[in-house]
Amino acid sequence: MNLALKNTDILSRLPQIRGSYREQVELADVTWFRVGGCADILFSPADEADLQTFLANCPEEIPVMVLGACSNTLIRDGGVSGVVIKLGRPFGDIVIDADGQVKAGAAVPDLMLSKQVAEAELSGLEFFRGIPGTVGGALRMNAGAYGNDTATVLTQAYAYDRKGNRHEIKVHEMGFDYRHCALSQDLIFTAARFQTVPGDKEKILAQMEEISASREDTQPIKSRTGGSTFKNPGGADPEGLKAWKLIDAAGCRGLAQGDAQISEQHCNFLINHGEASAADLETLGEVVRQRVKDRSGVTLQWEIKRIGREAI
Repeated sequence: MNLALKNTDILSRLPQIRGSYREQVELADVTWFRVGGCADILFSPADEADLQTFLANCPEEIPVMVLGACSNTLIRDGGVSGVVIKLGRPFGDIVIDADGQVKAGAAVPDLMLSKQVAEAELSGLEFFRGIPGTVGGALRMNAGAYGNDTATVLTQAYAYDRKGNRHEIKVHEMGFDYRHCALSQDLIFTAARFQTVPGDKEKILAQMEEISASREDTQPIKSRTGGSTFKNPGGADPEGLKAWKLIDAAGCRGLAQGDAQISEQHCNFLINHGEASAADLETLGEVVRQRVKDRSGVTLQWEIKRIGREAI
């Protein structure tokens, strides 16, 4: 939000909806890092039609963005301008067709998607067991893990643009690359279709258990963290450059700034030990980027999405 605008100024200009608007909502409560400021306005749509009504009638000059699970997001201490959209239960359905096509709402947790598909004796989405986000987030960043990614299983995505127009987007139109989707940031995903194949339920569940155990053994999943901090410079290539190796070689494993620290267990993870601010975490990340560049000549790219205003 333009700082000259007050929340009441925004509210008075927003369209009538069936869902809810809330002012000055603490976003730290919904982020995995447990840091960040407030959303000026938080909008929870009643359903897809309600979301469309909002987008079609919201003044263009009011900033609008959507948040998912916030598992790979760092919200700055000054909060987020304008309207933050949080998709809830109305966007949390999973429908499995007879041909193995799976339609999942954008608010569906990736873990839940993988489990429900496994119970239906369908294979292909096991890797989602290792991704602590939602379907919407997976679409936005081509989320992947354990040798697979969203681009390989997606057939179609559904989204609304800033004017409330609905789009059905084929996978080849997504502009997917390593941890990247080329579509406009203004598009708000509401659902996706994935292709699966029949499989042996016990083998599928066993693979998912291996993924879960691997995450627990190698990542600080019980800490206040935000997932992988930086993209691997080698992309999805298993033999390519790994961010954690560059960070380790630069002497940054365990590096701390106040309660912000680079994980000792996996040094491509930032951790908030309790009292760190978003600024502490972001500053530490930038220190790591500089040290890696100084030592190896490689400029690490943030994978964590950093949004919002810095504190005044």
